[in-house]
Amino acid sequence: MSYITDAPNTWCEGCGNFAILHSIRRIIEEYEKNGSKKDEIVLVAGIGCHGKIADYLNINTVYSLHGRAIPFATGIKIANPDLKVICCVGDGDSYAEGLEHLLFAAKRNVDITVIVHDNRVYGLTMGQYTPTSPDSYHGKTNPGDGKEKPFNPLKLLLCSGATFLARGYTGRMDQLQKLIWSGMSHKGFALIEVLQVCASFYDKSSFYDRHIYEYQGDSGDINEAFILAGEWDYNSDSDIPAGIIYEEIRQIFEERFEYETTDLKSRRKAVIEYFGL
Repeated sequence: MSYITDAPNTWCEGCGNFAILHSIRRIIEEYEKNGSKKDEIVLVAGIGCHGKIADYLNINTVYSLHGRAIPFATGIKIANPDLKVICCVGDGDSYAEGLEHLLFAAKRNVDITVIVHDNRVYGLTMGQYTPTSPDSYHGKTNPGDGKEKPFNPLKLLLCSGATFLARGYTGRMDQLQKLIWSGMSHKGFALIEVLQVCASFYDKSSFYDRHIYEYQGDSGDINEAFILAGEWDYNSDSDIPAGIIYEEIRQIFEERFEYETTDLKSRRKAVIEYFGL
């Protein structure tokens, strides 16, 4: 069967989203080969160029609101913990509008896999800067020489309690696929930041090809993780580590709910009572 729908693909030629789409497709194929069903996987997408992935993957998908993909994914997971929940978001979508949701999902250790399509620009709305755009980038919303420096999302997530952090690159698809597989296999909040090119507004492929290297060191040392996450500040020409930055095992958010049965109705009732709704 086809894991790609017949929806017309409107991504620009050379867009990094293609590599992410087909990495997820291959992983789903492997899950089915290993006896899992694709109906046990749900993908939630935010708003932006990345969000079109919900149209192109032949699995259960949900379009959410701008910056609100993670609350959607969290709700799905705690209502039915047996599902494997993937959350695809953009850098503008999750590091700007949805930052508070991202940090609290990491803090709570919600068992979802977040894939950040980080092209460091708002591609769908034609070139505005995002929280990871360098200070040398000037789009429609930051003209002149404002010199607004980017922040480091991996450091923020480490501070917030993320239990799995990785960085991949769409120009190295084999490694990217392994990182997404590892994130989906991790029990707890997993985030894979994927550096991708925006072929139309911010093509950094030659820069990434020169500077990205594969990191294979100790991913269980939080101090080393902070050093590694700070090796590149999203603004300099320094080398960029790609690989698993940090991983630890901690109680997941869903285990804080006491389900008396496996019945979904009872589970939803427990969640409603937990939040006092």
